[in-house]
Amino acid sequence: MCNLYRMTRNADEVARLFDAVNEAAGANFGTEVYPGYPGLVVAEGRVRQMAWGFPVVLKGKQGQPLKPKPVNNARDDKLLTGFWRESFVKRRCLIPVSHWAEAEGESGRMTRTWYGLAGHELFATAGVWRTTAEWGDAYSMVMSDACSQMADVHDRMPVVLSSEHWDIWQHGTADEALRLVRTCDLELTVERTEERWAGRPRPAAPKQPSLL
Repeated sequence: MCNLYRMTRNADEVARLFDAVNEAAGANFGTEVYPGYPGLVVAEGRVRQMAWGFPVVLKGKQGQPLKPKPVNNARDDKLLTGFWRESFVKRRCLIPVSHWAEAEGESGRMTRTWYGLAGHELFATAGVWRTTAEWGDAYSMVMSDACSQMADVHDRMPVVLSSEHWDIWQHGTADEALRLVRTCDLELTVERTEERWAGRPRPAAPKQPSLL
């Protein structure tokens, strides 16, 4: 699964690459995007800022509502189930990504391994989105079985979309989009680092826009 990714381009650059209208001028997001924090997506022909993860409100032992938990990955085999179905059928988006990270190594000493699309400084992964009462518009990244290049690190990975499939993913039928949800057959770059997976401070949570 993906719980951290980089997006190193600004909203204007994203709008040019994806031929979209930039509605995220002045967006406040980090180059490293964490669950529950803002990121950029391309939805309905527009570059927009949304929160990464659909909020799920959990309850404490006394039944009190707890802080919402972001569900930031949508499994391919769950897209037509109740939690995801409406968003998958009606609201699919592109998530601009420079690299995504996976944790590698023994428990307690895991480091970050970064994956990218060979020959591309920015590419798109498949996403779904919806409007939430807690965080405004929110998105989740669609996952499939991992390819051979990363199967030794994790058994799941983001669905990487080549440019000829961007329009189909956004505007095609649900059946057409579902056929794009498959293991990546494109060449990836792999960067293993000594950077610890845990224990690093996250960026300060920016003020969320469009809260309802």
